[in-house]
Amino acid sequence: MIAVSRLNGNPMVLNSDLIKTAEASPDTMLTLINGEKLIVRESCAEVMERVITYRARLLAAVARQLHAEGGFERTTAIASLDLEKQFDLFPGPETNQPRRER
Repeated sequence: MIAVSRLNGNPMVLNSDLIKTAEASPDTMLTLINGEKLIVRESCAEVMERVITYRARLLAAVARQLHAEGGFERTTAIASLDLEKQFDLFPGPETNQPRRER
């Protein structure tokens, strides 16, 4: 969630995951995924910075929680596995199966 101000100055908190586009025309118009349009006082750059800051805080909190539970190392180990080779997910010409494109 990010804090923004309506054009009339009223503050509002917006679920940043719902923002589809942000345009400056000259006011900043946010188009949400449901088609609703909001005009806010903040510039597009400010909105983007707030979204990035919010997501960085969220990812940091998740990383701290995973680390506290020992899940961070487990998640990192799983992410680093080469599953393609281990499970032959994309067989090559040495097998009878055609190679699947990614």
